[in-house]
Amino acid sequence: MSVILPADLPRYGLRLVAYEPNGARLGLLPFPLSFEAAAPLNDVASLRLDYSAHAAGQDLLAQPCEVALEYLAGGDWVEPPDARFLRIKRGSDVTDQARKQSYTCPGYAWQFKKAVLYPNGTLVDGKRQFNAVSPGAILRTLIDEAKARSALDGMTADFTSSTDSNGQEWAATLTIALEPGVDLLTLLLNLSDQGVIDWRMRGRALEVFNEGTVMAVDRAAGPGLVDLRLGRDVDQAPDDATLEDLSTAIFIAGENGFTHEIANDPSASPWGRWETYQQQGGVSDAGTAAALGQAALDRASGERVQITRAVVFDAARWLPWADYAPGDTVLAPGDGGRMEPLRIRQITLSRAGDAKLSGNLVLNDRFLENDIKLARRTAGILAGGVSSGGSGATPAPDSSGRVPAAPPGLIVEPDAYLDAGGYARGIAVVTWGPVTQDVNGVALDVDGYEVYARQNAEGELWFLVAQTASGDISASVSPLNVEWEYAFKVRAVGNDGTKGEFCPPVAVLIPNDTTPPPVPSAPTLTTRLGVIHVVWDGLGAGGVPMPIDFDRVRVWMQDPLDPGTPAAEVDYLTAAGVVVIPDQPYNAPREVWLTAVDHSGNESVPTAAGVIATVPLVDADLIGQVIDGAEHIIDGTIPGDAKITADSITGRLIRALAIEADKIAANAITADKVAAGAIEASHISANAITADKIAANAITAAKIAANAINGKTITGSIIRTGTTGQRIVIDPSTLDIRFYPDGNSNYSRLWTSDDDFAGEATFRITSGTNPSQTARTFLTVAAGWTKLEVLDPFTSDPNGGFLESAEDYSRIGYDDGTSDNQYMWFDASGMTTHYGKWWDNAFASSTWGVHAGSRIASEGWTGVEIIYGPTMQGNMGPVAVLRDGAMTENPDLRPNFYWAIEFSTQSSFLISWSDGGGVRSGKAVYWWAHRHNGSA
Repeated sequence: MSVILPADLPRYGLRLVAYEPNGARLGLLPFPLSFEAAAPLNDVASLRLDYSAHAAGQDLLAQPCEVALEYLAGGDWVEPPDARFLRIKRGSDVTDQARKQSYTCPGYAWQFKKAVLYPNGTLVDGKRQFNAVSPGAILRTLIDEAKARSALDGMTADFTSSTDSNGQEWAATLTIALEPGVDLLTLLLNLSDQGVIDWRMRGRALEVFNEGTVMAVDRAAGPGLVDLRLGRDVDQAPDDATLEDLSTAIFIAGENGFTHEIANDPSASPWGRWETYQQQGGVSDAGTAAALGQAALDRASGERVQITRAVVFDAARWLPWADYAPGDTVLAPGDGGRMEPLRIRQITLSRAGDAKLSGNLVLNDRFLENDIKLARRTAGILAGGVSSGGSGATPAPDSSGRVPAAPPGLIVEPDAYLDAGGYARGIAVVTWGPVTQDVNGVALDVDGYEVYARQNAEGELWFLVAQTASGDISASVSPLNVEWEYAFKVRAVGNDGTKGEFCPPVAVLIPNDTTPPPVPSAPTLTTRLGVIHVVWDGLGAGGVPMPIDFDRVRVWMQDPLDPGTPAAEVDYLTAAGVVVIPDQPYNAPREVWLTAVDHSGNESVPTAAGVIATVPLVDADLIGQVIDGAEHIIDGTIPGDAKITADSITGRLIRALAIEADKIAANAITADKVAAGAIEASHISANAITADKIAANAITAAKIAANAINGKTITGSIIRTGTTGQRIVIDPSTLDIRFYPDGNSNYSRLWTSDDDFAGEATFRITSGTNPSQTARTFLTVAAGWTKLEVLDPFTSDPNGGFLESAEDYSRIGYDDGTSDNQYMWFDASGMTTHYGKWWDNAFASSTWGVHAGSRIASEGWTGVEIIYGPTMQGNMGPVAVLRDGAMTENPDLRPNFYWAIEFSTQSSFLISWSDGGGVRSGKAVYWWAHRHNGSA
């Protein structure tokens, strides 16, 4: 008898498979003591594996082999990208009685270290030159040459010199010189570090893509949303933050004594001005220095946070590789636990000695991703050699008649930077191949190069914009006007000063700055004297200072009860300050938010909206009768010659019946002038009080006695318990009641309509949305149909669990719009149907009612013990069946064997079988076990 122990958690499993080096599959490695596999973005994967010399499968690891990691997530076993490893390093301790063998296995891409660039017959200054070619052309050159030497024998590549592995044309061109001896792995890492390519291994195949495409899927929004939530997908969320690299000023030292300083607002540092120094050879103009310095300060502008999130598998909705991969952007808890878009930089999965799976993700927030892009841009300015293709502009005809000249492979990479005033300026990095011959093909040494440029229009004059020494084949040109087209050309200068021929000109469009300013901090709203005050502290969200190109903050306002009306910009601020919004009706809520705009017109996303309403300055009973708004007394309500002082007219001074009705001004007698009980019902003539005798808003809740309104009809518009904060809003026009929690505009709602079923009043309840705005719960109650469901709040598509009941059926289940939905169906026929799939696991919780699964037993085994995992909370009734593996090889064979369940406990059951007439074949065991009726 053989025993199979549980290895995989519910819904997700990992296993290891051995392969011959560059060869066929050897078999499973079923009993590792532990392992840990890491798959970083654009880097070599790694596997650490511990295995006992006593365990089955150890013989496969006794010699060099390949180890593949496979995962199972509800379907077949799959080998994901970057999951093939080389068993090339091992270690052990002869005193260890368990004879544990430890293996350190780099990813298959490590072999690229063993393929180097060989020299050929056309070296320039001892280097191989590649002029204006795609990254695919360079990589295929190295790969094809290596394979011709019988290196990289098992590796394949599915990209070409013109298209990437996704069949897309290459976006970048390069002019570079490579030292003989450089290995292919170094080239792959450098090209990905420069933001030219993304790459990964799929088994033994190298896949290379344009950067930011296939390996940069945005799963943080839209229909493909992946939201990793604390307590469900993530159970640990450590953050390590530092201010060590913070700087507010940088001093750049360039060529020939050139220096330049770039500084930010020192308030960005808690301790004031922090300085740093950067020496940059080859920099001699202020534009290039400004671009480099601003990029360096942006990278050092604030606290940097390392985000690691531990993932779980038993309750997780989203699973590694099955739902996300390195390079994808997902919605996950960031610094402080707030849900935000984060990019996956590495996935690490491990299995410990207790067979429990664990894992973690290394995530980058938008600040770190921006740092990477800034570093790439800086490298491009300093070294050149990479072009994204510019704008594809066609150079204007050269009326001067100059002939295209010798320097090969001219490429120009344009970019934008900010000058000292915060305005966008252009920079162009010009790169070309070296000149080694004269026009007749005779070897020649050159003294240097001259770079010329002009606005790309016919008849414009060419200007010398840069000069380099003979060894420098790149130059930075700045400042240039953004959104202008420029043409560039280069010529060599001989040792005797003879000017060479110009190369064909290349034209590009200088881009504008496209980076928006940070989101402003949320405004503070107050109301006083009937106006709204909007206060902004002058900072971005999180207290960051606004950048040097900040222009203004726009103040927006909208009626939250009329969202169909476009929001209006009511004012703007250029620094910290207050905006006053007058002429707003009393008690009418207004939503207010801010956006930031820079000098180039880039606009940030809006802040969260605040809600406020103006309140009257005086008692509402006086408004419109004596007081006009909050400022003026209505003409005629108090005579201009009135000389009456307080308490000067008393009751004894007025003659009986001297004051007649026509002597009393309208609304002159108010409630506070009448003694309690002085006016009785007998004193009021029938129909004497009509609607025109009651001032607007004169009757308030305090004026109405309890039970005074009984069986009466109240007509009018919207009824509110308040204008801000916690409140209830009743809208008779839509049969709608909304409930607002304190300080929140995300309300829940009750309403009724007759749109669904003719002649019926259908009642509905909706919750508010969750913080990530991916779900809202709906309850619909009709006469013969009721449904409770979780939906997408924007598309109303299914997005969670549901419960539905009708006159002739009922169902309960889960629906997120995919093909894996599941539910139970009950109908009037008395029969029940289950739609979906059952978990096929070797691990369960102790309260499961049904435990189902399958196991494979190898040839020669005569039994297997199926272990549930936990001790179940009740007696189990297993039902099992065997499928004979001999049928797979020989369908005509009729296996002859008997089998039986020998015992069953709350922890496991044992199924045994005979050899089967001498046919010793493998078996597949399928079972269903349920807790007995009446058990605990």
